[in-house]
Amino acid sequence: MLRLSRQRNDSAGLVLGHISFGRNLYAAGTFASARSHLEAGLALYDPILHRSLVHHVGIGPGVSLHGFFGNVLFCLGFLDQALAQINVAIAEARTLAHAPSLAASLAFGTHFHLRLGDPSASGELADEVIALAIELGFPHWRAQGTICRGWAKFKNGDVKEGMSLLRSGLGTYRATGAEQWMSEYLPLMASACEITGQVEEGLAFLDEALQIVKRTGERWFEAELHRHKGQLLLWQGHSEAAEELYRKA
Repeated sequence: MLRLSRQRNDSAGLVLGHISFGRNLYAAGTFASARSHLEAGLALYDPILHRSLVHHVGIGPGVSLHGFFGNVLFCLGFLDQALAQINVAIAEARTLAHAPSLAASLAFGTHFHLRLGDPSASGELADEVIALAIELGFPHWRAQGTICRGWAKFKNGDVKEGMSLLRSGLGTYRATGAEQWMSEYLPLMASACEITGQVEEGLAFLDEALQIVKRTGERWFEAELHRHKGQLLLWQGHSEAAEELYRKA
């Protein structure tokens, strides 16, 4: 796409090519290269010139660029810059008045605050995602919002309701056929099981996530999966196996 777009001097194709590269390199855990492509896309992106792209690719390109750039910056440790990018993505989606773009941007936000350890902010955005998804019939975004809402409730002390939402959201997400981000969602279930004393079930969720990583190459969360599994094994007294996983992480 990038090669053809350069030959044709097609700025829209270049923007979409950099988005595709950036999001896939991010998912693969190649954060520096992902950042380069997303920055290149942002440098080319014109909100007016490229506005019509939303009708071709389903989500506004500016929303994708800022949202995934925020994810990459988060993984590189630039939390304030990451939050700023996420907020720009949400603001642009609201300006577009395009529901799928808004759902995606809100999902970026709820995931960011979930990873940051702020269940209240994550839960508020998740509620908006869920309401939008119910109104317009977006099962994918409803599932994502339900998972994040469940974790927020769980962390705020409502263990029973939180676990119920986590399980139902995960089941709905599986039913859509989507697999990306499962390497993050399954560890949330593992953490919930860990807190409620269901360590073996927690390990099973982590093993499933590691199998997905192996099969798909979605490695951005892989280090955390090894660390988390090592922690559970250490609690069970398997110190050598835990040490191996910590070193791998």
